[in-house]
Amino acid sequence: MSKKEKLNAANRKTFISNSYDIGEALTKKQILNSLPKEWSNLHNSGAIHIHDLDAYNSTYNCLTFNMRNFPFYKIDTSNDVSKIIGTFDQIKFLISKFGNEQSGGMAFANFDQELYDIFKQLKIKRVDKNKEILRECIKSFIWWCNETHERMGQTSYYVTLNIGTPIDKEATLITSLILTVFKEMPFEVYKPNIVFKVKKGINYEKKDKWFKLLQQSLICTSKKMIPTYICGDSSTNKDFDIRKLCVVGCRSRVYTDVFNKEGSIGRGNIANTTINLPQIALKLKQSKKISIESFKKEWLKIATIVKNQLVDRYKKLCNKNVSDFPVNRDYQMWCTPFNKKLNDVFKHGTLSIGFIGLSEFIEILTGNVYWKDNESLNIAVNFVSFMRNEIDKFKKQTNLNFSLFAPAAEYVSGRFPEIDKVKFNNKWTNKGFYTNSFHAYVDSGLSAVDKVKIEGKFHKYCNGGCITYIELNEYPIDNYWGLYSLLRCSQDNGIHYLGFNFPKDKCKECGTEGVFNVCPKCGSKNIKRLRRVSGYLEITDYFTSGKKNEFKRRKENDYA
Repeated sequence: MSKKEKLNAANRKTFISNSYDIGEALTKKQILNSLPKEWSNLHNSGAIHIHDLDAYNSTYNCLTFNMRNFPFYKIDTSNDVSKIIGTFDQIKFLISKFGNEQSGGMAFANFDQELYDIFKQLKIKRVDKNKEILRECIKSFIWWCNETHERMGQTSYYVTLNIGTPIDKEATLITSLILTVFKEMPFEVYKPNIVFKVKKGINYEKKDKWFKLLQQSLICTSKKMIPTYICGDSSTNKDFDIRKLCVVGCRSRVYTDVFNKEGSIGRGNIANTTINLPQIALKLKQSKKISIESFKKEWLKIATIVKNQLVDRYKKLCNKNVSDFPVNRDYQMWCTPFNKKLNDVFKHGTLSIGFIGLSEFIEILTGNVYWKDNESLNIAVNFVSFMRNEIDKFKKQTNLNFSLFAPAAEYVSGRFPEIDKVKFNNKWTNKGFYTNSFHAYVDSGLSAVDKVKIEGKFHKYCNGGCITYIELNEYPIDNYWGLYSLLRCSQDNGIHYLGFNFPKDKCKECGTEGVFNVCPKCGSKNIKRLRRVSGYLEITDYFTSGKKNEFKRRKENDYA
């Protein structure tokens, strides 16, 4: 990548960020030089990508807040209005503080119910009597999440609000307001990430108590592409407590724990490293030794090295002092006290091994794309199952929470093929990106139903997190019954986490919104485009190189 390459679509440049970037680059170089040569060579050659390399010796990745330890003592309790305003002030305070003491995202597992629990603790008896001030606070909070780029002087905070399964009836007012306010926000507002949790007996069926909340959520999605959806009754999630399950960031998943702290609350991902599947296949093809068995052998060789690298990273983190994490120490948002040995805290986190480019790998191996050929599909599913089985063995060997992760790989999707192009220079490297995790090619032509039936086969293996996107060619404005039908189909076919993608454009000259190359009102070609190519929604002007190339590949279908 060139020195000016954008590493993160959420970044907005400032004087401070430029200074930070210089220091970050030096830190990454120093850390790579300090690692065993075998590890740094794998990273530099694009065989693997060690994520958040600058944080290697310093901090963990992401966290779902344990809101039972919310800092009530900082809130003005003189009246109900002050209590509500103070609550949102403290939530923003926590996000900004933790956002600069860790490298990744922050999540609320049940934001609607958790917010209501705080109000109960503050003795606000009738939340509905304060509906308007609550609405304004939610609106202000959403604006703040969307517009603030204070982290490292350039980046927005990665905030995920999981909602949809409140316990108290009064908490549903908060759920409804979040959805109403977000739907009414302008085109440019597409953060924070909101995840609606769907579960039979709560909100999934028409007869369920909170079904109207799901309807409202789908209406919001039909305009904003948000919320996305956790399918609580899918084969992956059906045996888990939906209120203990959530998504962190754009897809990270934390649930089972070898140390008996089941669920997402108060836990997070410690670190992750992604393996380049197409590079393995291209090397074997070049040596004329390509077969699924040789591929498994080579992957396992690399994955074993990655396991050792992640354990090294974990141990170095645990060897730091509690005083190195003053925010964590003071606010106690983990599932176990953050005041003694760090190993007692971080052992509950996950160490994730990711992969990218399953589609390219299968095509290189078999000559066929896996979604058009049953034999290739079986090979693909078998291989992902193999990866999960081997990583489960790593978990037993180390007694740590290893998991298989299907990452967005926003930066890596472009970095890997750029490196591989130098040596291989073929149709897979020349398109400028590798396909996200196990996803089918963006121009596969699969129907929505066929896509979820095929990709659903992989979800149960990716216990570190994954997502399937249903790609729509136009705004499904208020067609929530159509989205509901696709949601049901997804849940029935094993999808753990689901998102709906469709093109959204806005004329920069006159403000007209829709889907167009030329503004139908004023004729301008100066168009702002909002897309979710992988991971988070973002304006295409800020995409990384890999995501720009992927966007170009799918753009021709945007106006079908």
